[in-house]
Amino acid sequence: MALEQSLAALSLATVSSPDALATKTLIFKPKTAKNAVPVPVLVFALASTETPSKVIASAAGVKEPRLARDDLIQEFFSTSSKEVSIANLNASLAGKIKLLVDSAVLAAEDSILELSTELAKAQLPAKTLVDFINSTGIEVTSVDFAAEASAAPAAAPTQKAEVAKKDKSAGKIEDAKLIGITVDKVKDFSSWYSQIVTKGEMLDYYDVSGCYILRPNSYFVWEEIQNWFNIEIKKLGVQNSYFPMFVSQRVLEKEKDHIEGFAPEVAWVTRAGSSELEEHIAIRPTSETVMYPYYAKWIRSHRDLPLRLNQWNSVVRWEFKHPQPFLRTREFLWQEGHTAHLSQEGAMEEVDQILELYKRIYEELLAVPVIKGKKTENEKFAGAAYTTTCEGFIAATGRGIQGATSHHLGTNFSKMFNISVENPDGPEGSRVHAFQNSWGLSTRSLGVMIMTHSDNKGLVLPPRVAQTQVTIVPVGLTAKTTKEEREAINSGAKSVEQSLRDAGLRVIADYRDNYSPGWKFADAELKGVPLRVEFGPKDLAAGRVTAVRRDNSKKYEVGLTELATRIPEILEEMQVEMLENARADFDKHRIVVDEWKDFVPTLNAKNVILSPWCGVPECEDDIKDSSATKDDGEEAEQDERAPSMGAKSLCIPNDQPTLKEGQKCVRCDKPAIQYCMFGRSY
Repeated sequence: MALEQSLAALSLATVSSPDALATKTLIFKPKTAKNAVPVPVLVFALASTETPSKVIASAAGVKEPRLARDDLIQEFFSTSSKEVSIANLNASLAGKIKLLVDSAVLAAEDSILELSTELAKAQLPAKTLVDFINSTGIEVTSVDFAAEASAAPAAAPTQKAEVAKKDKSAGKIEDAKLIGITVDKVKDFSSWYSQIVTKGEMLDYYDVSGCYILRPNSYFVWEEIQNWFNIEIKKLGVQNSYFPMFVSQRVLEKEKDHIEGFAPEVAWVTRAGSSELEEHIAIRPTSETVMYPYYAKWIRSHRDLPLRLNQWNSVVRWEFKHPQPFLRTREFLWQEGHTAHLSQEGAMEEVDQILELYKRIYEELLAVPVIKGKKTENEKFAGAAYTTTCEGFIAATGRGIQGATSHHLGTNFSKMFNISVENPDGPEGSRVHAFQNSWGLSTRSLGVMIMTHSDNKGLVLPPRVAQTQVTIVPVGLTAKTTKEEREAINSGAKSVEQSLRDAGLRVIADYRDNYSPGWKFADAELKGVPLRVEFGPKDLAAGRVTAVRRDNSKKYEVGLTELATRIPEILEEMQVEMLENARADFDKHRIVVDEWKDFVPTLNAKNVILSPWCGVPECEDDIKDSSATKDDGEEAEQDERAPSMGAKSLCIPNDQPTLKEGQKCVRCDKPAIQYCMFGRSY
């Protein structure tokens, strides 16, 4: 186990004692000034010691400490909240964290302490552990929690009861290891999302910050996207290929405008073993500079055009402080298509074709509505002539999110890499540089899907991409059920299972007899299984099953002879209605605003905004700055819970409202030339 491995790595020999004192390790994140690096507070105490947040705040000299999320724990302690313990301390954390140790632990020199995480337990002498803590060089603050708590001023009776209630509830969440979601989507979206992706078994945290393990429940969705997209792009003549992940510094810096946009995010390989590399090698943040020297080599004649290649691969983009699963990760999976065309018209036509495919992926597979449009000059891809985009919306946070992009590169890269051919009109004409496109969709799409549909019970997965579409649960079995009745129910459930599998559905049946049906229901809901089929004594007698939809708990009674037709129909109804409901939510929160006085209030009401705009980049910057939330200089980092950033331009939608005669820009006095969609975004 990870705890035992940590102790072994620290050369701390474990012992065994029935009288060992149980301990707990808690990680808190205090309120942090804007753009400041957070300083976590680690509390190590006896399990029986109450550790009120007010006492922690006073002892550590911080404000409003709250239990830290997994991303912060990963960043500082290189493990997850399930496995973090005092054994994860090391000298590199000196000066970077605050360490509070229960005085009762320090006084228990002759005792045996039991360390425990969610996954393991180990015992060792208290003196050994205290010596280890002192060896790290981290400043230790001894806290007599019992004395501090009793010395705190008494609150009014109602307030005291409320505080006690909150502390008790928080304790239960910390100690009970509940399998379900323990926070509300609306009240604490970030913590809710972290629980959804881990407890729903979409991913797990990795020991490199910003990198995540995609579990089968999520990778299946990505495979379904791959399968669908491969069929569609091959109809256009696109072929799949693969290029190396490494690119030399010399080649990467060849296109200066391009690399300037990615420079802060590039990860470099500088050593091989103990030797310094003569030339540093970058890990691709994108593959234009990897692929295009070979396009120049392969394209010899206009007859070699168009060249359309796509690759499914991972890329690495390193520079950011607060990773978010699926949305902002240091390594992520995507597809990137790179094509070269003889004519600009042919290239531009493909840009639109690919963007429509991306829209269909979101809407037909993931049941997520998106808006097609064009990025502004400020927001377009570095080195592109123009960028088109699919923009989504997360209703719970009121923030837009970029779903996928399709770029027309013009001849910028073909001139840089000399991708040119003889003029097809004859040798007397000048050489023609190829017109190029690049386009990409990443595993960010899974995060958009999860955020859009999931609820406080767990994941909600669209049926078309769910790894398991139907779970079958035998019900009505009690201690009084005879062996014959039990066998009849289980046999009937297996027949239902086989019928649905023969109908082409992805089905599992839960025959575990050590869990109640209610527990199985909750487990299936947590993991997002679209449809639950219950089969019990009443169903056996009536020749039917009871089907329950995951998204709205709607129940259906389906005859055993109708299973192969009706269950697929219910799944398809669910798929369609999930998109319709999400679209209605998006439409409700996409507001037309013509005057600046209404802009910020509408934005703060968790909406995206369609406004008339002059198209001037400086005006776009002014809108972003002027719509930012102003405060006294101290606020939480810019995340879902307290978005202080201003409204950036999301896209210039393809479907435009009609401009009024003489319509001015929403921000300045210049004439408006189009409507632009603005909003806070991920």
